[in-house]
Amino acid sequence: MDRLASMQAFVKVADCAGFSAAARRLHMSTTMVSNHVQALEDRLGARLLNRTTRKVSLTEVGHAYYERCVQILNELDEADRIAGALQSTPRGTLRLYVGTYIARYIAPAIADFLAAYPEASIELAIGERMVDLVEEGFDLAVLTTPPTHSTVIVRGLKAWHHVLICSPDYLKNHPAPKRLDDLRAHNCLRYTFYPYGDEWRFVGPNGRPSSVRVSGNLVTNAAEALRIAALRGAGLFLAPTFLIGRDLEAGTLVPVLPEYQPVEFTINAVYPHRHHLSAKVRTFIDLLAQQSDSLLDRSPVANGAA
Repeated sequence: MDRLASMQAFVKVADCAGFSAAARRLHMSTTMVSNHVQALEDRLGARLLNRTTRKVSLTEVGHAYYERCVQILNELDEADRIAGALQSTPRGTLRLYVGTYIARYIAPAIADFLAAYPEASIELAIGERMVDLVEEGFDLAVLTTPPTHSTVIVRGLKAWHHVLICSPDYLKNHPAPKRLDDLRAHNCLRYTFYPYGDEWRFVGPNGRPSSVRVSGNLVTNAAEALRIAALRGAGLFLAPTFLIGRDLEAGTLVPVLPEYQPVEFTINAVYPHRHHLSAKVRTFIDLLAQQSDSLLDRSPVANGAA
């Protein structure tokens, strides 16, 4: 029988000094209550209750066991209370992983969350790799590319796209591509976690999907390294809009084949479980969703910052 249910039945019998009264309190039959107590006694190999036709009383062993059972059941009730409170109001530490180049856009939501929920805290890690949320103990990740694990839950927050760019110096030394297939002859700087590998995907001028398989001498998960290489004329870069906005404004990077629109991506909130999502995770995701319209509009370019 269920050990916890048996402990609850035993404590209630001791409190009520009888099986019938305990059964009424527990909303079960007297026989079932008796079976629970008998199961405990069989497990322990000791009598817990003295039974007479008039009353039920604790044995010496039963008294010691009763005190421990009451303590255990009270601690379980307290654990349930704490868990329920955590589930209803954000409390505790939210372990958050964010892609390096969107961390500055997430920062206002972090500040708002901490101001609104003083009993919560955030442990923030940033990087440019695919994390295993469960293995590494993260509650939530905010990523710019689709996750590789099909078991995680994904909530889209904000659409974004790449821009195919290079430096003006690169175009001085190489013929400007006029068609998508021309990219095959160019040095293409590639991001390790681009979801389609070395196949760059676009929507063509006719609105139809187009793609080209590219190659180049630099592949890395460090987007900033790709940006710097492009600025120095090393090749073409399919760059995130939020990474090279200032460079486009300054003219140090220029668009290539603008009639081909790179496929759209989404900033995603990624978390391990859908069921019984904790209040801290649910509330933070909802806050990000509420602020999603300006999620990529907080860049230094948009704000006029240096």
